[in-house]
Amino acid sequence: MNITKIISKVFDSRLKAIDLYDTQAGEIQHRVLTRLVKQAENTEWGKKYDYKSIRNYEDFKNRLPIQTYEEVKPYVERLRAGEQNLLWPSEIRWFAKSSGTTNDKSKFLPVSKEALEDIHYRGGKDAAAIYFRMNPESRFFSGKGLILGGSHSPNLNSNHSLVGDLSAILIQNVSPLINLIRVPSKQIALMDEWEAKIEAIANSTIPVDVTNLSGVPSWMLVLIKRILEKTGKQTLEEVWPNLEVFFHGGVAFTPYREQYRQVIHSSKMHYVETYNASEGYFGTQNDLSDPSMLLMIDYGVFYEFIPLEDVEKENPRTYCLEEVELNKNYAMVISTSCGLWRYMIGDTVKFTRKNPYKFVITGRTKHFINAFGEELIVDNAEKGLAKACAETGAQVSEYSAAPVFMDANAKCRHQWLIEFAKMPDSIEKFAMILDATLKEVNSDYEAKRWKDIALQPLEVIVARKGLFHDWLAKKGKLGGQHKVPRLSNTRDYIEEMIALNER
Repeated sequence: MNITKIISKVFDSRLKAIDLYDTQAGEIQHRVLTRLVKQAENTEWGKKYDYKSIRNYEDFKNRLPIQTYEEVKPYVERLRAGEQNLLWPSEIRWFAKSSGTTNDKSKFLPVSKEALEDIHYRGGKDAAAIYFRMNPESRFFSGKGLILGGSHSPNLNSNHSLVGDLSAILIQNVSPLINLIRVPSKQIALMDEWEAKIEAIANSTIPVDVTNLSGVPSWMLVLIKRILEKTGKQTLEEVWPNLEVFFHGGVAFTPYREQYRQVIHSSKMHYVETYNASEGYFGTQNDLSDPSMLLMIDYGVFYEFIPLEDVEKENPRTYCLEEVELNKNYAMVISTSCGLWRYMIGDTVKFTRKNPYKFVITGRTKHFINAFGEELIVDNAEKGLAKACAETGAQVSEYSAAPVFMDANAKCRHQWLIEFAKMPDSIEKFAMILDATLKEVNSDYEAKRWKDIALQPLEVIVARKGLFHDWLAKKGKLGGQHKVPRLSNTRDYIEEMIALNER
């Protein structure tokens, strides 16, 4: 008997509600906004902006300024000191320590009990429901799910607040029933010493029948390789023969796809991208043949979008969902049941279709190179690297790129520091294909590269094995949801990495 087939019937009514995204997206989103504003009208923030008199989206956007963390930070500090009813009416004790930035300054994002239920846990349930629709033969519940997440940060806790990676907060607060179908144990899952944690997870899960994985691709790969080392097996399905799906997010999957093919050969293995950030759960892939994600629009999240060219402006144009255009880069702005209002989260997205609204993550508002007017974004970089890998037999583990503003010969270029899992047959050929592909996918880059006048051909520096791991370790950023900055408009990160590479 296929128990998954029986349990998945529970999700049928939810799937019918998700199907309404096709025809009622605008109405659904505006109902969310009305509900959020109504719930927060008696908070300090709600009174400041007179939420009681807000009647529609125009009122909302005309009255409230766009927020970044700097504007929210004073409220967060007061919440962490024990004040309540500032941004959201219910008590807020948990704060997600954001890893969306790799500088030393941390962000502490409020997590309300409503947000846990109607954003984060709901996103996880919907990801499963959508997956069962895509794979009706799934045997998901015949084994357990391995969730690789972060940890609490007890040194940052206070008498009034608790801090941790979002994944740790979700594990800490999850229903005991879920703990029956997931591994590792809560005690191991919340360990904060990364290397010891990988060892403990490997030891405790090797004997378990694992059917599904959830986590960040880069860190999950570290765990998988350790499990294969410990067992002496060549592929993961030799350890877990019923493994069938990996729900991944946090970083783009493209650079890791080939490495996953090498450690998981099974034809029944599926990969589902999710967009579960510290600020909220926003998207789930709903078609295995289409890498774009379905925007989840009936959670406690109201979405707005700023055209990328307006991000640095004092009064940027903002659009609600029905106003967006396809194939245009937008910075995402959210208002949520965590008490974040018109908050710019730092990610950029591009819509690939409407009815229902589907999108891809194209990068971060701070992770780009625009030193010479080239406007290179992470999406361009991923496409360039994929093509260069395909044509040279290479595999990229990690990378970071930054501009060289002017060298001793007055030459400007982009410098790419790349750690290869498998070296290309020729570094020169790899660099040439990467450069040519960036010209194909980005007309601004192509214009700046014309006749090598403004920009010289890009340079590839080969990083030693483990460089990016060592750099993250030095920053105290190992594991969980921490990420290498892919593109930077300054040389701050890459100079540190190159110095470490030469030791």
